[in-house]
Amino acid sequence: MKSHYQIVIIGGGTAGIMTAAQLLKKDRKLSIGIIEPADKHYYQPAWTLVGAGTYDYNKTVRPMSSVMPKGASWIKDYATGFEPESNSVSTKQSGTITYDYLVVAPGLAYDYSLVPGLGEAIDKGAVCSNYTDPNHTWNVIKNFKGGTALFTQPTTPIKCGGAPQKIMYLAESHFRKSGVRKKTDVVFATGGTVIFGVKEIAKTLMEVVDRKDINLRFHHKLVAVDAEKQIAWYEMGKDITAGGCVVISGDQDSELELDESFQYNYKDVKVVRDGNRYGIHYDMMHTAPPSVAPKFVKESSLVNAAGWLDVDHQTMQHNTYANIFGLGDVAALPTAKTGAAIRKQVPIVVDNLFLLLKHDKMGQMAYNGYSSCPLVTDYGKMVLAEFDYKNNFIPDPKLKRMFISDSSKELWRLWMLKKYGLPYLYWNKMMKGKDV
Repeated sequence: MKSHYQIVIIGGGTAGIMTAAQLLKKDRKLSIGIIEPADKHYYQPAWTLVGAGTYDYNKTVRPMSSVMPKGASWIKDYATGFEPESNSVSTKQSGTITYDYLVVAPGLAYDYSLVPGLGEAIDKGAVCSNYTDPNHTWNVIKNFKGGTALFTQPTTPIKCGGAPQKIMYLAESHFRKSGVRKKTDVVFATGGTVIFGVKEIAKTLMEVVDRKDINLRFHHKLVAVDAEKQIAWYEMGKDITAGGCVVISGDQDSELELDESFQYNYKDVKVVRDGNRYGIHYDMMHTAPPSVAPKFVKESSLVNAAGWLDVDHQTMQHNTYANIFGLGDVAALPTAKTGAAIRKQVPIVVDNLFLLLKHDKMGQMAYNGYSSCPLVTDYGKMVLAEFDYKNNFIPDPKLKRMFISDSSKELWRLWMLKKYGLPYLYWNKMMKGKDV
């Protein structure tokens, strides 16, 4: 195996494979090494549908070898560290690999220590997550007998920030079909202050919340999970004493009632208090794992103060090392961590990197923070949130070809795009370096 490449890419996920494939389309003779230890490549956006019993998990996975671009060298190993001054990456088994240019795209990692108890609880019993085991999610939803169905998320950045509520909308529909909805309270507890950051989308989602009779609880920072007692523990994300925002009566374990600045469509579910913490009892819970940059990135000189890869928001070039680029979930970009965001980031990285390689200059392309979140709101219905750094709603003009005039509304055509169109585009276009 070679120890030097013109371009080394860390990560065989969406960002890494797309970047390599597009670079090789520009020049088949480029020397590219992709460091990726995994045997399998997953199309994770479909896991929402797997968790709702309407997509086959086996269709979301393919051998990593099948998506590796022809012409790239697969270094089947773990990256363990960086020496940017000597243009080298250390690996677990393959020694030191050097490069002219480096692309860092290893995705993110889960750090369960940030929410004590969650690591032991997740994917077992009543606690599920589409992020880690969507088949278990479906088992929990289809076997649910009623009570409090809690949908929540940590306050760290996560893949597709809308995913924790998508599965809630689908689960609520299934509860109606299975006959348990009348004896069920559906609660969405989030550290945020609104249901979604894009106004046009939030308007539609609040209509969905009303239709489905869902209780929203804001400013809820998930801090611990007690699997034995089935309690999710929260701290309030703003001062709860100043305005009397939480009314507490009686002793330490008394029930609490949230005022309107903390909740919408209040439901009288079982809650408890322990000092400054506030606990919601659940009969089932879906959440996302707390997410951070992978350890070898987080402990390197390449990250910002928050621990994410420090890159320019427009060019994705590293802010300190000019021959390093970063994109995808690991990058410190103030937009959603989605495959759709990567789809728009890759051409900019490829253009800049290729021009630097060939002509020692950067290109003119700039990333505007585009991301997209396909928000499934029911079986057969979806809203498509497309937005930029400023949370402007920016629908893709190509949607008009599908006779979609307003993607902020719930539409069956968008559901078909999610279930059939996007997986096809992913495997057959994006993974092969074609423009989509």
